[in-house]
Amino acid sequence: MGLGVLDDTKLQHIPGTATLEDFDQITAGAPRDGNIKYSKDGTTILVPQPSDDPRDPLNWPLWRRDLITGILCLLSVIASTLSPLLAANTLTLTLYFERSFTDIALLTGYHLLGVGVAGFIFVASARVWGKRHLYILGTVIIMISSAWGGGSNHNYGSLLAARFFQGVGLAPFEALVNASVGDLYFVHERGKRMALSNLSLFGGAFFTPVIVGKLTSTLGWQWSFYLLAIFSAAMLPLVILFVPETTFVREQWLNTDTATTYDSEYYKSGNEMHGSGTSSLDKRPDTGPAEPLSTQPGHKFLSRESLMPFNGRKTDEPFFKLLLRPFPLFFHPGIFWACLIQGTLIGWTVLIGIVLAAIMLGPPLFFNEVQTGYMYTGAFIGALLGFLMAGLLSDSAAKFMTKRNGGIYEPEFRLVLVIPQLIFGCAGLYGFGITSNNTYRYGWFWPDFFFALEVMGMVLGAVSSALYIVDAHRDIAVEGFTCLLVFKNIFSFGLTFSGYNWLVKSGIRPVFIAISSVQVAICCLTVLMYVFGKKNRSFFARHDLLKMFKLR
Repeated sequence: MGLGVLDDTKLQHIPGTATLEDFDQITAGAPRDGNIKYSKDGTTILVPQPSDDPRDPLNWPLWRRDLITGILCLLSVIASTLSPLLAANTLTLTLYFERSFTDIALLTGYHLLGVGVAGFIFVASARVWGKRHLYILGTVIIMISSAWGGGSNHNYGSLLAARFFQGVGLAPFEALVNASVGDLYFVHERGKRMALSNLSLFGGAFFTPVIVGKLTSTLGWQWSFYLLAIFSAAMLPLVILFVPETTFVREQWLNTDTATTYDSEYYKSGNEMHGSGTSSLDKRPDTGPAEPLSTQPGHKFLSRESLMPFNGRKTDEPFFKLLLRPFPLFFHPGIFWACLIQGTLIGWTVLIGIVLAAIMLGPPLFFNEVQTGYMYTGAFIGALLGFLMAGLLSDSAAKFMTKRNGGIYEPEFRLVLVIPQLIFGCAGLYGFGITSNNTYRYGWFWPDFFFALEVMGMVLGAVSSALYIVDAHRDIAVEGFTCLLVFKNIFSFGLTFSGYNWLVKSGIRPVFIAISSVQVAICCLTVLMYVFGKKNRSFFARHDLLKMFKLR
């Protein structure tokens, strides 16, 4: 048992576990001469192993991979502003459309529903044709739907439809950006980039109301939509020119983080498929670091192939079969745990947004929409602090634990980030419920302070769950992120639909004490996932859910 993670004896190699010994076992029958590729400093085995194809993203120089990630993160910031776009405008829109608070909350609810519905379709499309066309399509949809929303005027139904399609445009970024980080980086490079992508997806959302409140009072609420249309239009050329396809199908034995012992048996019994049993790896005379293939002749930074929205199918499996693949994964303990860790705290954050507008706009504070928007400053600071802590702990903690574990890396080492999530996130929920229930006594500062702690915990949980899915279940990472997307958005939609009435009926403090306790219990489930995670990975490597449902 390594650092509390129970070992498994059913397989010699369990997907996600990464060691030199396991690497040799997995690739024992593979068509190669025994060479293993290391990082530039020669101290770290590259997981997964890159192919010799210059189109393989793992062979691109780091600056290019970081450029792609940077553009996707910028787009994610723009896309993430869509969800809280109306958070500071509740009173304005209630008076403008002469509708109830619940109706205005549903403008966000149906937006989240659009994200959840589109996620299934887009992820299946990503599996078949890759991710690039969806990033382009999502940017275009955001641009059009934002212009539509700004031009809705007094037509509530038109704005509701525009909000739904804004959710459709957001879906590719929520579902696929983290998966693209998995495509672009080796395991030892992912932590900080995953923290950055999650900050972009969540942190940007909390700065939006700060700007929108002031923008609405100055230019009108319509301009929050028009500016989004302008910014997304400005980003479209960058996506087209500098974000090539990141999905690359390499030989299975190179995917040392997802392979099992069965793959070794496959190669041992099937060498005739590879002709003489040699591969392009045989051309490498040593095992040390080599010049990036992207600098070799024949590789172009901008080419006709890289500019095309499609560059061939990534799988021969039927589209409609792939469309259904995320559904069975809700029965996968690792995926369902990630849904709970990330999705519930995001849902409670949405609930806080509903409460915040009602509390701050009424007595005793009587905030206007600008001041209510400024209340999200604490949440934004919390997101930044969560990002910094996740960036500092994610890779360093995993490396430290790997050394303590005799050089064996387990994806469960990523779960230590749930400890600060439990401390900060749950303290934030308890504190917000207590202080926001009595603003006569606590004023505006303490609810905002605890809101920051809650968001800090949310970001830590999001990074932990995303890293775990990519590292432990990279072969189903896209479907896993779809499950996260659907769960959190449907859950949040339910809270926007009934959350305000629930709080009015039961009271703020009792509701938040209850949900805080639920969140503590959810975080404690991580102990079971940490201890039994390796056995779980082995079990589902031997009992493939997708094969059971005839979806693979």
